[in-house]
Amino acid sequence: MAEAAFISTTIPYVNAQPHLGHAFEYSQADTYARHMASQGMDVYFLSGSDENSLKNVLAAEKEGITARELVDRNVVFFERMAADLQTKLSRFIRTSVDADHIDGAIEIWRRMEARGDIYAKDYEGLYCVGCEQFYTPAELVDGKCPEHFTVPDLVSERNYFFRLSSYQDKLLAALESGELKVVPESRLNEVASFVRSGLEDISISRSTGRARGWGISVPGDENQVMYVWIDALTNYTNALGWTRDGEEYKKYWVDAAKRVHVVGKGVTRFHAVYWPAMLMSAGLPMPTEVVVHGYITASGQKLSKTTGNVIDPADLIERFGSHAVRYFLLAEFSPFIDGDFSEERLIARYNADLANGLGNLLSRATSMTVRYRDGVVPEPAEIGDPERSLAEQLAASEQASVAAMAGYDHREALARIWDLVRRTNAYVDERAPWHLAKDPAQAAALDTTLHYLAGAVRQLGRLLLPFLPQAAETIVRTLGAEPDKVPGAQNWLEGLAGVQVTKSPALFPRIEAPAAE
Repeated sequence: MAEAAFISTTIPYVNAQPHLGHAFEYSQADTYARHMASQGMDVYFLSGSDENSLKNVLAAEKEGITARELVDRNVVFFERMAADLQTKLSRFIRTSVDADHIDGAIEIWRRMEARGDIYAKDYEGLYCVGCEQFYTPAELVDGKCPEHFTVPDLVSERNYFFRLSSYQDKLLAALESGELKVVPESRLNEVASFVRSGLEDISISRSTGRARGWGISVPGDENQVMYVWIDALTNYTNALGWTRDGEEYKKYWVDAAKRVHVVGKGVTRFHAVYWPAMLMSAGLPMPTEVVVHGYITASGQKLSKTTGNVIDPADLIERFGSHAVRYFLLAEFSPFIDGDFSEERLIARYNADLANGLGNLLSRATSMTVRYRDGVVPEPAEIGDPERSLAEQLAASEQASVAAMAGYDHREALARIWDLVRRTNAYVDERAPWHLAKDPAQAAALDTTLHYLAGAVRQLGRLLLPFLPQAAETIVRTLGAEPDKVPGAQNWLEGLAGVQVTKSPALFPRIEAPAAE
């Protein structure tokens, strides 16, 4: 039986339409999920929408509509973005309407309360609505939120608190032992340092009045609603139906080999400190890994719906296509540190790697097989150094890309796959089948060249399935195979002779850069 794995994106607020940072996280997490599946794991991939926030309420008030109307309208944009980016979700959970979520959030609260980890007290603090988080004065930058550069509100009210301080030693032990991994190591060091410096109890509720009555009520106290983060974090187990003893919860959480959260660096503390401590309190298993990515920036500034410097992924996909956008996000940006976006780099990267590189290679392989052998991949004859070199590069690219993905480095994995794209294009130039075809005495050499070329391109399709799923499936099928039937690198030419090849569609047409004004 295949090992099970759980992987999730964060669930974004739906106070506005998604920006490119959301598209980056969706593309990353989907690629990780597909890669795990390609390695034989049974994967559950979760995303959703965080709907019970004050941000959503205030955005609705500004528009003159209800919070319900706002979230129902905006969640559609996130669901559409997930589809446009070719993500293959097991479930999309909505925190304001999903019964599994509401029941699960309440039950986790009750378990934490029964453990003696929840108490009430009066509190005053500086609250950033953009982050939905209290800050200490020392955490502000020139008196402003370090994420949104806005002055936080001074809030005084009676809240419920979680005894986070009680879990300091257990959290530190989990981080230091690797029971709870944070990737990359620099983020692990930040989290461990934060925990080691001393944890304070955290506020986990808001007054119903300040929340405008929107959110999940605290069990036994209708004057308070759960703090949106405490509510939202529980979605990861709630989606699996843990309160109803769901089979998926046992398989994909309790018994899973991996429980992975893919998160942005701004919410690391919530996922690597608060959430594991909540699970300890409730008696549920912790995540095994928290994978932290940086931000996509515009002119060095984080993309934010609050600050308004958004880049609309739907617009990019409409103008350039989903292949271009998804590939650019995964090949251009580090999975771990910030990177600046520009349309010029998107166009240049797409044209160089996809249109001129992989697309040209696919066209060469299929058109020459059709032209010289009526579309049937011939039997190979004797092989030489070019064929051996090509086979060595395939083995090296597969090994290196799999190793990179084990460390959640999609950019490195694609770079190593593109070593094979370049080597295969070079192989075609070395063998020059257009010359071989002119000499009947070279028929056997031409057969070998076309066979190895078709095999290499078929392997590229297989290796790219987690990264460019729809394009990769087209490549594989053009070479006469089904995506789940392509042999691995050790048997890469198996079953290839006699396969009927179809002429490739224009899978990656060039994108012309807009004319300078």
